[in-house]
Amino acid sequence: MSVQNPIVNFIVMMRNALKAKHEEVIVPSSKLILTINKILKDEGFIEDFHIIEEKSFHKIKIILKYVNKKPVITNIQPVSTSGRRIYWKKDEVKKVRNGLGIAILSTSKGVMTDHKARLLGIGGEVICTVY
Repeated sequence: MSVQNPIVNFIVMMRNALKAKHEEVIVPSSKLILTINKILKDEGFIEDFHIIEEKSFHKIKIILKYVNKKPVITNIQPVSTSGRRIYWKKDEVKKVRNGLGIAILSTSKGVMTDHKARLLGIGGEVICTVY
């Protein structure tokens, strides 16, 4: 099975694991997916993640976070896809769910949350929204 868009594949794997109430999920690794997981951990959406080193490629083991047996992430949606890129200009960077969620953007200064992009006054490609 070839993966056309690894970011969308990662998001779908996370969403399926959350719906099935798994404690952890293992996804293929890339620098972008690793950075997204660092943001999710810093923002409190996941417990932790670890890199699993194998012979030819690496994977990421993500430990999902639950409060009172309910997942902290209620929705994670890809915004940009390989066929349709969505960009926000610096004036268009908006809050997700009135600040309760986050948007993850790929900017000229690196991958960051919508809050940090607004503080820096920059825009970029919207990777996904999480709430």
